[in-house]
Amino acid sequence: MNAAVAPRTANGPALPPLREELDLLAGPVLPDGQPSWTLHDPARNLFFRIDWPTFEILRQWRLGDAQTIADAVSQATTLELEPDDVRAVADFLVQHQLLQPTGTGQAAKLAERLARLQGTPWTWLLHHYLFFRVPLVRPDAWLERWQSVAARFATPAFAAATLLAFGFGLLQVARQWDSFVAQLVDTFSLEGLAAYALALVGVKVLHELGHAFTAKRLGCRVPTMGVAFLVLWPMAYTDTNESWRLTDARQRLRVAGAGILTELALAAWATAAWALLPDGPARSAAFVLATTSWVATLAINASPFMRFDGYFILSDLLDMPNLHERCFALARWQLREALFALGEDPPEPVPPRQARWMVAFAFATWIYRLVLFVGIALMVYHLFFKLLGVFLFVVEIAWFIWRPVRGELQAWVQRRHRIAQRGRTGVSLMVVMALVGLLFVPWPGRLGASALLRPAEVWPVHAPAGARLDALAFGEGEQVPKGAVIARLHVPDLNTRRQALNARVEQLRQQTAAAGFDAQTRPRMLVTRETLATAQAELASVDTELMSYAPRAPFDGRLRDLHPDLQTGQWLAPRERIALLVREGTPWVVETWLDENAVRRIAPGDRATFVTDSGAGPLLKLRVRDIDEDATRALPQAELTAPAGGHIPVRERAGRLVPEHAVYRVRFELETPGGAVPAPLSERSWRGIVTVHARSEAPVWRYLRQAASVLVRELGF
Repeated sequence: MNAAVAPRTANGPALPPLREELDLLAGPVLPDGQPSWTLHDPARNLFFRIDWPTFEILRQWRLGDAQTIADAVSQATTLELEPDDVRAVADFLVQHQLLQPTGTGQAAKLAERLARLQGTPWTWLLHHYLFFRVPLVRPDAWLERWQSVAARFATPAFAAATLLAFGFGLLQVARQWDSFVAQLVDTFSLEGLAAYALALVGVKVLHELGHAFTAKRLGCRVPTMGVAFLVLWPMAYTDTNESWRLTDARQRLRVAGAGILTELALAAWATAAWALLPDGPARSAAFVLATTSWVATLAINASPFMRFDGYFILSDLLDMPNLHERCFALARWQLREALFALGEDPPEPVPPRQARWMVAFAFATWIYRLVLFVGIALMVYHLFFKLLGVFLFVVEIAWFIWRPVRGELQAWVQRRHRIAQRGRTGVSLMVVMALVGLLFVPWPGRLGASALLRPAEVWPVHAPAGARLDALAFGEGEQVPKGAVIARLHVPDLNTRRQALNARVEQLRQQTAAAGFDAQTRPRMLVTRETLATAQAELASVDTELMSYAPRAPFDGRLRDLHPDLQTGQWLAPRERIALLVREGTPWVVETWLDENAVRRIAPGDRATFVTDSGAGPLLKLRVRDIDEDATRALPQAELTAPAGGHIPVRERAGRLVPEHAVYRVRFELETPGGAVPAPLSERSWRGIVTVHARSEAPVWRYLRQAASVLVRELGF
């Protein structure tokens, strides 16, 4: 069948006629006061918002000529249109396939357009891996039958009851907070996660039914419901496109917010049920439903940065269809104007205040999506085997991140001649080069970290195990001679054991002495002597162990860092430090632990400074004395850990402080004569900040090394 040939007019080819099945519906009043209409394409169930000039042009479309249509509209209304305005509407209609195909070769053009939209099998596979929908049911007739039941949950009475349930449940959770948190921790198990998965499915089904029943109640058709897959992650969906038929923005807002309101109502009633029910399966089910609904609503659906309910609610509240696209277009225009000052008209005329928040919203959305898509890419990478994981990671980054960036770069290429002529381009280029230079040019090296100032030679006085402090022979700062007992600790079990062994030894000695005079015990004399020797060895071992509970000074020194609240009669934990014995005349050192990136930039002899956290004492000048070659597996003290206010993140394992990443001990010597410190600092150890004058390094190299190490590790090179 040959395609029809479009007639010609005096001004050129006639405009193709509109498709006959299109519907034109009344729309809301636009922010500038002009009326609007909604153009509905029933074949694809698509809706297009048009303004007054476009509506008047469509009314005169039968005239078939751009100049004639513009003149007719200008004569019949207060509008003053030009043929270019009519041609712009024609381009819009052609782009969205709203005109009848006319002219020779239109069938071939439509086929070519369809092939371009479908793409190659490769692009089809990539697109459907990233996102595709599976319609499961056609619920319109079923929704009509159950509308009377659903309407009962949309009454003011039910809303008031839900608010009361919410207030009651919230009050009870506040009163039973410990029980609520404990039950939350208990659900982190295989059975608990399975319960959450089932609850999430049920909550999302009710969420979509909330959209569907609300749209149906307002007179809209709901053609399909099903499951959409975003990077193979399933999400329920409901086709509520017909809500664009609604002229009242508040009605569209009710449809958009129905899902979230359904989840919030479910969460309110489940929370109240958790507070009222006794312990058991029913209470656990209510808890799972409540927590699932709250988290799913607040963390996912309420976000306006993705095309979830929060986005459509915000779009309807502002009465701004296609909010993301309009904000993105305005932000791209603002970026080009800021960089190149091209003087182009904005994509749409908006007040300056509105333009500012739209641009800010666009950049916030881009940052949010960048973080989210990188996280999804990493998740996809870890879910599959390495080769496929790396491939899918690259696909994620290329599709979600690089594709939008490439589109903007292409827009710059199209404007390259104008960009080259603008004076702002040179300024922007210099700024970009300066920023790149800041990343790649080596910066003067200064490394700061928490550190400990302490004497070089110390001997910690501590309890080997749990014990009671019976006596402390010396006080803070007192002179302790070599060999003097510093403290006496009492261990009841060890003392009881010594008494029993001592009695046993005495008994065996008597038996050995009497064995030579008794004919019956004489044959057992050898066994008795061996038993005595064993008991004496055990007694000597206990005496040696008891000596560790009466620590003696290994050298002459002074007692430092004695806890001021420590008193006799108190019980000490295992390995709890009592004090430090500092050798007289020992030099002082500064000690810290640095990661391998920092250690790579310093060497023995580098200069450094130290200042205490409290600001006591002067600034101390240091030099790097030595750096450990091996990483420290466990920190000997807690002063430099992050929980204690230091810089080293640690986790406790079997009573040891294990660093989260590899750190190396670095010791500094003071430049003062003999390594001495001023009088205010010599009383005890001090924590402070050490600043090392390290070698210069470009900031970007650290991240490049980290990325390279990850790639080498993950690819198995």
